[in-house]
Amino acid sequence: MPGFLRAVLLTVVFVTTGFAPRAAFAITTDDLYQSRTIVTGQGEVNRRIGFKDCLDRVLVRVSGDQRLLEKPEMAALRDKAGDFVDAFRYHDRLEGIPIHDEQGTHDRPHDLTCLYKPTTVDKLLAQLGSKPWLGERPTLAVFLTVEQGARHFALSAEEERGKTMRESFVNATDPLLMHVVFPKAVQLAELDEKGLRTDDMARLDLLAKQAGGAQALAGSIVWSDKDLGWIADWRLADHGKTYRWQVRGVSFDEAFRVAIGGAAQILSGNGQP
Repeated sequence: MPGFLRAVLLTVVFVTTGFAPRAAFAITTDDLYQSRTIVTGQGEVNRRIGFKDCLDRVLVRVSGDQRLLEKPEMAALRDKAGDFVDAFRYHDRLEGIPIHDEQGTHDRPHDLTCLYKPTTVDKLLAQLGSKPWLGERPTLAVFLTVEQGARHFALSAEEERGKTMRESFVNATDPLLMHVVFPKAVQLAELDEKGLRTDDMARLDLLAKQAGGAQALAGSIVWSDKDLGWIADWRLADHGKTYRWQVRGVSFDEAFRVAIGGAAQILSGNGQP
């Protein structure tokens, strides 16, 4: 079967009130071998910048390996980023909003989507010592504690204080085709905050299945005035080993991107984040 017709089974879970999560969707390689970034206008200069960012994104999206971007070989590949793009398209992020009197289309933000042939990306990954991650991408059940001054809570599917955090977590999954689900409050009732931070991952993995996930992604975020941001600690178990990683002084959006990126790196077989 030609490479561009191969199907990749990816696990997709949506958390919506009143609807049970769906376990999996079949995603084609067309979905896998593409990436998207935001550029200003449709001019060639910004398009070249966008091509570089899209190259970074598609290599990580396909492989799951965040470390590729630090390889010295990437500099030369970025210089030729446009050569690897099979097709691209724009979408005006302000579509439907009239252009201001002194604003041209070159000033408006656009989504730039780049499409790649699997053979092209796979060859680049091989040059970088990596390979595609084509296996099933498990749904992660997020067990998260939040601490900001006197405010403490565990992030459940219903917790009103965590609404924007849940939305941010879901947004963080899209670039890597990862997916998350959040446990209901009743499923967290037997765990206190200390338990969520210290419990054996095997136990959390069992609770993850009750929440509709395949395994647990456990973490805590604590606001730090000293670090001018959140300190986030993450844990995930894979093949009998528990991995831990941390980021400091970031927004919770970035903390969740680090969580998903780290999980993808582990589950794709690329080791410690």
